[in-house]
Formats: sequence, structure tokens, C-alpha cells
Amino acid sequence: MKNPSEALIIALDGTIDQAMDWAQACQGAADWVKVGMTLFYAQDPHIIEKFLAMGYRVFLDLKLHDIPHQVESAAAILGKLGVGMLTVHASGGPDMIRAAKRGSVNGAKDAGVGPPIILAVTVLTSMTDEVLEQIGVESSALEQVKHLAKLAVESGADGIVCSAQEASTVREAIGVGPAIVTPGVRPKWASSDDQARIVTPFEAISSGATHLVVGRPITGHKNPQIAAQEVLSEISRARRVGKDTRCVP
Repeated sequence: MKNPSEALIIALDGTIDQAMDWAQACQGAADWVKVGMTLFYAQDPHIIEKFLAMGYRVFLDLKLHDIPHQVESAAAILGKLGVGMLTVHASGGPDMIRAAKRGSVNGAKDAGVGPPIILAVTVLTSMTDEVLEQIGVESSALEQVKHLAKLAVESGADGIVCSAQEASTVREAIGVGPAIVTPGVRPKWASSDDQARIVTPFEAISSGATHLVVGRPITGHKNPQIAAQEVLSEISRARRVGKDTRCVP
């Protein structure tokens, strides 16, 4: 990736009017916007068309998780929309991940658009070691993330979604090729006094992340364009002082 804007994904977690306002305010600063399940389900697939028409690439974060046949069919429908990234749960297993990849490629081909990058979500950031134990997972969250990341890439996923705190471990596990998308990134200038530890854009990129999902530090700023440009500056600085983990754009 040559431009830092290719690495920035702005999370549009709000109403459709808010999302459109934020997208318009950040045009030119970020190549990507994230559409999660709340915004997508509240609207319809035409919401994707609106962002594409504005020149954005769309990260559609629906976290597909079902039997392979259902996921393949859903991915085929979503692949026709022209989205650039689509998420599935890595815990769905190899057959489901392969089905998602197959469905998205076939759907995109039918629509004459490029297929999305298939990203596997490892362990949700809300899940602790204790919660994993409650559902029968004996590994720690970090070990489970590492295990699922390797499994997903070996099963055909193009990349991984994980916490920025886990990015370096995941990068070691999957190598330099696949994408690592990290949510929950927060610049120091956007932090509040009660935060004990934050992962900044600089730290996330330095740890091996290729794309950063940033929401409120940008959308909650009085000038979202300026906030986005500040994040881009951190991305550029991290690339200058460290290695650039080039991967799927």
C-alpha cells in the first residue's frame, strides 16, 4: 500500500444520516468505510451503493457464521454488491471459510465486480479468558486468536480481524502476506484520562496491522477531516520508522 489513506477504515456506527455526514466530511482522507450489521440491517443493500458512489471502498462487517451452504449462498449475494471486504467467524471452521470465499468469488463474477477480501474474525474483543472457559475453550484468548488466525489463512481467508494488542502475535503466526485489520484503535490525542492503556495508530501499524478501523476519535471530532488526517500522519510515521507490512490492498 503506497498511500496511508488505503490503511484507514472509518467506522460509520450511527444512523444513516450520521453515516452519510461523516462519510462526506472524510472524503479524500480515507479510502474505506466500515458498515456494520446495525447500519446494514437498518437500511438495505442500497446503503452500499451510496458509499461506493462517493468513491469509498466498503468493509462490510457482518461476521457470517452458519453451515457452509448457508454462508456460501449469503456470501454470493453480498459479493454482488461490490464490497471490498467481508467478514466471517473463523470459529465456523475450514469448510465454512472456504464456502465463504467460493460464494463471494462467484457472486462477484456474476455481477462483474471484483471479489471482496475475506476476513476471518478470531476472538471478539469483548471475550475474556473467563468467558472462553465458560463456552468450553481451554486456551487463553491470545492462544485462541493465534490458533484461529492460522486455521483461517490455511483455509483460504485473505486476512484476519483481531485486536491491535494481538496484531504482532498474529503477524508472526500468519506471515507477511495476509491482511490484519484491527478495530479499537485510538490516537493518544483522543484518549480520556481514565484510560489505562490505548493502542495508537502508530503502535498498531508497527505491530503488523495493515488496516485500522477508527470510529469515534474521527466521527466524534468537531472536524472529522482534521482528525482523519492526524491518523494518517501516524500511519505514515510508523511506516517510515518500521517495516511496511505490504499485503492485500
